[in-house]
Amino acid sequence: MSNEKEKIIDVIEKLRPFLINDGGNLEFVDYKDNIVYIKMMGACANCQMLDITLKDGIEAMIIEEVPEVKEVKVVG
Repeated sequence: MSNEKEKIIDVIEKLRPFLINDGGNLEFVDYKDNIVYIKMMGACANCQMLDITLKDGIEAMIIEEVPEVKEVKVVG
């Protein structure tokens, strides 16, 4: 596993309790071409605030910790 991938998973693990507290969750799916792919679950999957949570929260924290990341995308 690449060093970037390990760091990304660490950040996601730190974020997960906050999402679980709100009835949601997220799962790391893949990292390729400097893009992180995640799956949003539970209340997060259909949340009206998903775009804000994704860009201002999840993506910002991942990029801060792993500057090689260019974007975070939600899949499936």
